[in-house]
Amino acid sequence: MNYLVISPFYPENFQPFTIELSKKEGVTVLGIGQEPYDQLPEELRAALTEYFRVENLENLDEVKRAAAFLIYKHGPIDRVESHNEHWLESDAALREQFNIFGAKPANLKKTKFKSEMKKFFTKAGVPVVPGQVVKTVKDIEKAVKTIGFPMIAKPDNGVGASGTFKLTKKADVETFKEAWDGKTVYFFEKFVNSNTITTYDGLVDAKGNVVFETGLTYVHTPLELILSNKDNAYFIEKELGPKLVAYGRDIIKAFGMKERFFHIEFFKNGDDYIAIEYNNRMAGGFTVEAYNYAHSIDLFHDYATIVTGGTVGERPFEPQYCLVATRRDKTDYVYTADEIKERYAAYLKTVKRMPDAFAELQGNDAYLLVADNKALLDEMIAFIGETK
Repeated sequence: MNYLVISPFYPENFQPFTIELSKKEGVTVLGIGQEPYDQLPEELRAALTEYFRVENLENLDEVKRAAAFLIYKHGPIDRVESHNEHWLESDAALREQFNIFGAKPANLKKTKFKSEMKKFFTKAGVPVVPGQVVKTVKDIEKAVKTIGFPMIAKPDNGVGASGTFKLTKKADVETFKEAWDGKTVYFFEKFVNSNTITTYDGLVDAKGNVVFETGLTYVHTPLELILSNKDNAYFIEKELGPKLVAYGRDIIKAFGMKERFFHIEFFKNGDDYIAIEYNNRMAGGFTVEAYNYAHSIDLFHDYATIVTGGTVGERPFEPQYCLVATRRDKTDYVYTADEIKERYAAYLKTVKRMPDAFAELQGNDAYLLVADNKALLDEMIAFIGETK
């Protein structure tokens, strides 16, 4: 099997995907990236049979030429993947160009556009709220009439809460119009009065079977993070509600993706859930480490196993909560980093430095801790986040 990794160096915490694949018998791991070869860590260099450096990964033609060279030298590519939201469309274009297994550009429409996602949530029989695509000023007026205040306006093709507006009155609509470039297609939908966003996350094999499932809950919603610049914090749930699991599995069937991670967001609405967004990859940041700590597993190894046709073994350990709590350099906290490490020495797994590109939204330092009960988890959230 020839496996092509796009951007094997960045993000750094995804490097184990390449390393674990290289340990599988019969797998040749190839890489295309824009970092100089000498910049790659020794273990990553050893995992790559060949690395082709391009000047710019954004230049798809350049990347295609690099892939064509690797195919000429090593034979057909069996898989191509980056596991990164930013490169999903490039990955799909390469699969189409070179007839490689996996999601092609046409398959991504349902995972890129919020308006399309809603159709598949409905097909799966999962609750959604009314929404409308907005391309013109007339569309805005129509949305106000048909959906009504309060509403959320967000780019139809967008990631996270970037470019999101909360519209509760006519003045908010005017503010949106002033900020809108008139070209970006927006999606307006009814505002859900819920402070809890939770997810159904996991991994499906080549036949679309869920081989790993988990979920996380945000301490603050992504919109709150943008509006109030709060510290980002979320935790991997110790166990998932049966209704959430049922909804999640039905959505997986409706979307029909194969051999991929997934990250599906829901509002918690009393005893029910409302589907928000389907992400055709795992949650970002250091969430893969949090999954691993919570479940005492190695998802890098598990992914390499299913890609090569293997079966993921039984999980011998009971899940725990795993908290990811970030702190900002500019914020004055009550407790120091040393005090956190001393108080939670038995639970602290690691402290990670957030890449600068994500620090403004998510914070600078990320603390990953495990807890076996909700009371301890809540204490950790309060202790780490308390400011002067």
